[in-house]
Amino acid sequence: MHHIPNGGGRSKSEAGRLKAMGVKKGVPDIFLPCARGGYHGMYIELKRLCGGHVEPEQRGFLERRSAAGYYCVVCRGMEAARTEIVRYLEERV
Repeated sequence: MHHIPNGGGRSKSEAGRLKAMGVKKGVPDIFLPCARGGYHGMYIELKRLCGGHVEPEQRGFLERRSAAGYYCVVCRGMEAARTEIVRYLEERV
């Protein structure tokens, strides 16, 4: 499992370097490249417990990957993410 460094504030120069390296708007925060239960892997978009919303680019990415056979979820907080990861790995999704 790995984190994808898309979010957060950064300087214009840092944003330019990341874009040049291939960072794309809308890619979820976490990817688990482990096939389970007929899925190719799992994408997790993390949001705060209170506030925060899914941007259109994020929703589009999740919808496209879901259609391509990935398990995609939006989780509010780390406890929700942990629960979803365990469910996925135990093939209870």
